[in-house]
Amino acid sequence: MKLTLTAIPVLLFAAVIGQGCVSSKKYKQLQTDYNRLDSNTKSMRVKYLTTERNLAVATNKVENLTDQINTERANNRQLQSALDKCLTSSGQGNLNISKLVDEINASNRYIQQLVNAKNKSDSLNMVLTNNLTRSLNQQEMRDVDVQVLKGVVYISLSDNMLYKSGSFEISDKSSETLSKIAKIIKDYSNYDVLIEGNTDNVPISQKNIRNNWDLSALRASSVVQALQNNYAVDPKRLTAGGRGQYNPIADNNTEAGKTKNRRTQIIITPKLDQFMDLIGKAPDQQNQQGTTTPATPQQTPQQ
Repeated sequence: MKLTLTAIPVLLFAAVIGQGCVSSKKYKQLQTDYNRLDSNTKSMRVKYLTTERNLAVATNKVENLTDQINTERANNRQLQSALDKCLTSSGQGNLNISKLVDEINASNRYIQQLVNAKNKSDSLNMVLTNNLTRSLNQQEMRDVDVQVLKGVVYISLSDNMLYKSGSFEISDKSSETLSKIAKIIKDYSNYDVLIEGNTDNVPISQKNIRNNWDLSALRASSVVQALQNNYAVDPKRLTAGGRGQYNPIADNNTEAGKTKNRRTQIIITPKLDQFMDLIGKAPDQQNQQGTTTPATPQQTPQQ
């Protein structure tokens, strides 16, 4: 019969009870063994959660740009079908055939460009996420959630860790966690950063704060100013926004749900002009020689 890690401390305790009174020395030894096994069990639990999160990130990485790639592939199939019809029709001239061949080749190049951009973005986001999660300790892992969804990195921070109770002022205990996040943000200098405040649906009753819109925006602004003033993040990269109670991720009818909804998200995305640059290199804007100017590469993060 196999024993799980969680069962071992229980069996040790049972052994002590079954034997009745034991010597003080033996009891202390058993207590030490129990504490060690209990610590190992908790450590393995944290590693399991980290591995599970990394698996979710790896699963999501195939989603970025997939729809656009599929559209281009469908277009490519249509062009190929038109070419086949043209080749079998004696009424079509060589000029139309040559044009279709050029369009098919351009479409293939664009598909490959999108695939390369997708793979590069996914790889950078995976490194970013892994660098951040490895830097967080066990306590911080409880208050910080990191996810990659469709090429965007979401870092969700609990209000209990970030702010003083009932306030938008940054708490002292959040400084270590924010410093780690700031380092990641500075390493990835070609990424924009949106700080987004969220609340539950309980109305705020505090002087000089009109409603949850105000509270969420003030909290986001506090994080932006902390990143700028305390950790030297370039303010040109930062945007503060509040979504009030209107972006819940859990049921506000329960206390657990309200706790999840009271959060601040740090959203890290490639700069918009890089996406526009990529869109601007669609096949119809490529020259007939099949050469394209590659999109501006994203900066490799410092290690």
